[in-house]
Amino acid sequence: MKKYTVVLAAVVLFISASMISVFANDIIWDDIGRDSLDLRTVLVNPNNSSIIYIGSSNAVLKTKDGGATWRNVLSVRGQNKAVNFLLFNPYDKNSLYAATGSGLFYSPNQGKDWKKIFQGKSYLENECTTLAVLPYGIYLGTKAGLFVSKDKGRSWHKESAKLGNTHILAIAYNLKEQDYPERGNSGSVSSGSRRDTSQNNNIRDIYIACIDGVFRTKDRGQSWEKIFVSHSVENSNDKEEVIDNQDDIEERFSNIRYIAQDPDNLNYLYLATSRGVYISQDKGQNWELLSSFGLLSQEVRFLLASSQSRLYALTKSGIFKYTKNRWQELSLGLIAEEIRFLAQDSQNNLYAACDKGLFKAGLTHFSNDKQNNLISLYFQNEPKINEVQQAAIKYAEVEPEKIARWRRLAAKKAWLPQVSMGLDRNTTDL
Repeated sequence: MKKYTVVLAAVVLFISASMISVFANDIIWDDIGRDSLDLRTVLVNPNNSSIIYIGSSNAVLKTKDGGATWRNVLSVRGQNKAVNFLLFNPYDKNSLYAATGSGLFYSPNQGKDWKKIFQGKSYLENECTTLAVLPYGIYLGTKAGLFVSKDKGRSWHKESAKLGNTHILAIAYNLKEQDYPERGNSGSVSSGSRRDTSQNNNIRDIYIACIDGVFRTKDRGQSWEKIFVSHSVENSNDKEEVIDNQDDIEERFSNIRYIAQDPDNLNYLYLATSRGVYISQDKGQNWELLSSFGLLSQEVRFLLASSQSRLYALTKSGIFKYTKNRWQELSLGLIAEEIRFLAQDSQNNLYAACDKGLFKAGLTHFSNDKQNNLISLYFQNEPKINEVQQAAIKYAEVEPEKIARWRRLAAKKAWLPQVSMGLDRNTTDL
């Protein structure tokens, strides 16, 4: 009987190990960073995926050949040299912005020349975390509030109230809003005429994720409304208080980590929190928690929402893709201790900026159909469970008649009294 149990356990372990091997080997991560370590962000040219920029703890590096060679295009000076975010001007791909711990830098010629266009009055204001370049202004997030420039960075003003005194985490917006009619939850075109696109300035909804919650504006920043309340340790209330001491901002804690908007559906928002991923299907009016099935950690640090409604999440344990109400890990073969940023190019290649470098994985062959049928394809020539059981019984030299006899003896034994004779054994076995 023991042989029977051991054989079945070995079969189960073999099948499990084989399944893990299939999933792990299906995605291959290539190190294209060439010894560039401690990376914070990555930016891929949407028109040419061979041109890639990465931000490290002290510099911006660029490659023109897909990672074969790299060169330093910006060395950051100051107390905090980290490059936190990189962004192209969506209306001029030659213009590049770098949000760093020492201010905001701008390059008009793809990183050849740089100029600092923002510097804060304190070290928290000076640490730029995120950026949005829109037709009617530049929105800059810092650890001490949101700054806005209406003249391409020549002058800046700080937002008032809560957004002027909080740690800005991410900014979400959709450039397609100026080109397409608004869609309802079902995806159908709503009644009404197409919006005027003669002027490139019709983006209305901007979403700001900060440690105090999620805010939305419908009028280009003239007014803001809170659409998601943060559950923080020191800021559990929802009072619009003004923080006098900016140094206290860094000491507060929040469950919010990042916000992203579906590029194909303007109504869909995704929010990364320490409790999982929330989704809104009506531009932030209502939120619900997505399933955490498959996530090894509910603390999601970053989200990437790409075309065809693909959603990727970063946790401290890896990279996950959301498909049919569950998460599947994509980073089993990725050698990195901390993954900090994700990007994707037009060929469906995924890029991961990590502490150990920049890694690239091709996901074109990893379609949803293949993902759903992978297990069935693997087991199509495998024996049935009853065949495995019969083989295990035969291997253990246990015939069905012997098993039936054992069961009859066990049934009789259950009715016999337990008698102790002073020996360390059961006398009913004699």
